[in-house]
Amino acid sequence: MEQVHRLLGIMAALRDPDGGCPWDLAQTFATIAPYTLEEAYEVAEAIRRGDMADLQDELGDLLLQVVFHARMAEEEGFFTFDDVARSISDKLIRRHPHVFGEGDADDAESVRRSWEAIKAEERAAKGEAEHESVLDGITSGLPGLVRARKLQSRAARVGFDWDDPAGPLEKVREEVEELAGEMVEAAEPARLEDELGDLMFAVVNLARHLGVDPETAVQKAGDKFEGRFRHLEEALGAEHDDLSSLGLDRLEAGWQAAKSAERKPQ
Repeated sequence: MEQVHRLLGIMAALRDPDGGCPWDLAQTFATIAPYTLEEAYEVAEAIRRGDMADLQDELGDLLLQVVFHARMAEEEGFFTFDDVARSISDKLIRRHPHVFGEGDADDAESVRRSWEAIKAEERAAKGEAEHESVLDGITSGLPGLVRARKLQSRAARVGFDWDDPAGPLEKVREEVEELAGEMVEAAEPARLEDELGDLMFAVVNLARHLGVDPETAVQKAGDKFEGRFRHLEEALGAEHDDLSSLGLDRLEAGWQAAKSAERKPQ
C-alpha cells in the first residue's frame, strides 16, 4: 500500500494548481478516456506476447489512468480513489458468496450463473429491471468485435443459437453474397457499411462456434501481414527505392515469396 499512497501523492502534485504540471492540469475525463483505452490494449498486447517485464510496466500505466480519473473526480467532489477501491471490493465480496458467504459453486459455470443472477438482483435494486433483457449490461462502448461476441453469447444462453459451426458458416456465405450484390449495384456507402457490418458480425459468430477469439485471430492476422510485408520490403527494397514503382504484379510476386519463406524450415 505504501507505493499506492506514493502514486496518489504524485498525481495530487501533478494536478496541484499551484506548481503542478500544465498538461496534467489541462486534462478532463473526456481527454483522458482515449489514453485509458490505449493503456488497456497495451496491457493485452503484453499478455499476448508473454512479456512479463512489459506487462508490469503496462499495468502501472493502466493503474495511473485509474488514479488520474479518481483524482479529477475528487477535485470535483464526486468520489475518491478510496471510494473506487471500496466499491469494487464490496462488489467482489457480494458476487462471490461461495467464497465470502454461505453460497455454493462447484465449477466455473455455476460461478458464472450465480454472478449473472446477482447482477440481475443489483439491477433490480437500482430500479433498472422494468425493461430487463438478457443483453443488459453489454455496453455499446466496447470494441465492435468484443461487443458482437458478447451479444451473441448472451443470446445463446436462452437458446438463440445454432447447434454447430455449419449454421454460422452458411450465414457468412449468405452475407458475402449479399455484400457482393450491393457492390454490383453500386449501392450507397451507408448500404455497403450495413452489409459489411452484417458480414463481420457473422464472422464473429462463426469464430465463437469454433472456439476462437475473433480479436486474437485478427491480431494474429495483422502480425502475419506485417511480417510478410516487411519481408517483401526487405527483399525488393534492396533493388528499388520506390516500391510503388514496381506495380502490383511484382509486389504480389514478392508477397508470395515472403509466404514461401515462412514455410521453409529454419
